[in-house]
Amino acid sequence: MDLRAVRSPAMTDVAKLAGVSHQTVSRVLNDHPNVREQTRLRVRAAIAELGYRPNRAARALVTGRSQLIGIVAQNSTLYGPASLLAAFEQAAAEAGFAVSVGSVGRMDRESIAGAVERHLDQRVAGLVVIAPVASADDALDDMPDDVPLVTIDGDPARSRALVTVDQAAGARQATELLLAAGHRTVWHVSGPPDWYDAAGRADGWRSALEAAGAEVPPVVAGEWSASSGYAAGRMLARMPEVTAVFTANDHQALGLLRALSEHGRRVPDDVSVIGFDDVPEAEFFIPPLTTVRQAFDAVAQAGLELLLAQISDEAPLAEQIVIAPTLVARSSVGPPPHRV
Repeated sequence: MDLRAVRSPAMTDVAKLAGVSHQTVSRVLNDHPNVREQTRLRVRAAIAELGYRPNRAARALVTGRSQLIGIVAQNSTLYGPASLLAAFEQAAAEAGFAVSVGSVGRMDRESIAGAVERHLDQRVAGLVVIAPVASADDALDDMPDDVPLVTIDGDPARSRALVTVDQAAGARQATELLLAAGHRTVWHVSGPPDWYDAAGRADGWRSALEAAGAEVPPVVAGEWSASSGYAAGRMLARMPEVTAVFTANDHQALGLLRALSEHGRRVPDDVSVIGFDDVPEAEFFIPPLTTVRQAFDAVAQAGLELLLAQISDEAPLAEQIVIAPTLVARSSVGPPPHRV
């Protein structure tokens, strides 16, 4: 089938035909010296055969014509990713930029690469990838190097332009508050294992317990849903030694609160509970939930500023910005029950 009869060829098509990566095609298009002549000729031949016409952000930047930012994000209604996306759209609009959102069903190499190519065909000035899961890493490694790129909520251990919340610090604050209230230890309902936020929160919880010389209970594995918290709560409610629980997000806490209530365990008289996120409904839980607030507006603003600095060649490609979360104290934490 003739590709040109279906759609205009993209850089991915050139790379596939030439048997090279996105980055190599990009280097050839930009006359980068570190490309072997044989490879350069092969890429040029593929470009000619496909009739590929470069339509890249870098060229738009030179002319100053692009006021469009491309965002790649998973198609999700989860509070954190959805809040980050909304905050970035608002920050971009205030800076005079339009936003094109490429939603993907899965954060894998093929899905992300396809969304990126669609953005580049729109002549975006830069790219933002909201990448909270480990499966996005392979795709991020293969990003074209001629377009400004910022990752939000990605792997903090990797070297790239990144803006994220200090998840471990927030979890430590929550755990330390419970220990300071007199609890001997704190149980943790975790998020999905492939999420960096979940891993960071589990690390912070564990480090706070270890630093205090407290026993580290086994992690109760969970998902991001209230039903997951409810299932964990039904188990923990039957364990009289459980007097404090830190959940990986507020929706888990909501399910946990119901389970504890159904089993006659009062919050905070019998069990103290802290969540994470500070969803808008958290202050209306029964009791109002103590939680950790993520400053999504600050993350979005920092991400935008880092991207704009790259666009104007004022920032290194590997700069990282970490935003501190805030502990929000309400009514779900108290001292442990007195044991006779």
